[in-house]
Amino acid sequence: HVQLVESGGGSAQAGGSLRVSCSASRNSKRRHCMGWFRQAPGKEREGVASIDSDGTVHYADSVKGRFTISKVKDTLSLQMNDVKPEDTGLYYCAAEGAIYYGNPPPLEHYEYSNWGQGTQVTVS
Repeated sequence: HVQLVESGGGSAQAGGSLRVSCSASRNSKRRHCMGWFRQAPGKEREGVASIDSDGTVHYADSVKGRFTISKVKDTLSLQMNDVKPEDTGLYYCAAEGAIYYGNPPPLEHYEYSNWGQGTQVTVS
């Protein structure tokens, strides 16, 4: 089981930028996908962005044009620009997502089986 450790996040004012990163204990050589999810208090965990090993990306409509997901070797990152108060939440890195050929990497949390501990993002 690959271990995932998130870092970054923190606080920003609306319109600012934040970055979260996730370090995996090893880099998978098989086709795989990873993603970022967030959960606000009292709300369900929602998919933010995902990426597969071919470089295909998938974004939630709420973050398109503002967030960018990237993966370099064993590090997954999410650059968040023009953040809004509704972006506040605990951000989780997820790995070992289901692969559906011909479809973009999933944004449903139940498609992923490996999770980090989360890192807090607060936008005021």
